[in-house]
Amino acid sequence: MANTKSAIKQIRVSERKRQRNKPIRTRAKTEVKKARLLIEAGDLEAAQTQTHVAIRTLDRAASKGVIHRNNAARRKSRLMKQLGKALNQASAG
Repeated sequence: MANTKSAIKQIRVSERKRQRNKPIRTRAKTEVKKARLLIEAGDLEAAQTQTHVAIRTLDRAASKGVIHRNNAARRKSRLMKQLGKALNQASAG
């Protein structure tokens, strides 16, 4: 347990921030997961729409400081790469 008044206050502050950030982080993870599942299922039109929703959610989380902007960029890049690969396979095969 914290010993000083400032440390005790910091615990309270960090808990409030955690509570505020948790739904934003959870929402971003959920949207990315939905997009990935649609890509794997082969429903590419819905996957494209869901990917845009996921990207928007990641950008919003990054702008609020919930996740780092590079973390959001990495997740978006991986998601777009996965979608692009699925689209190429669908058009080729």
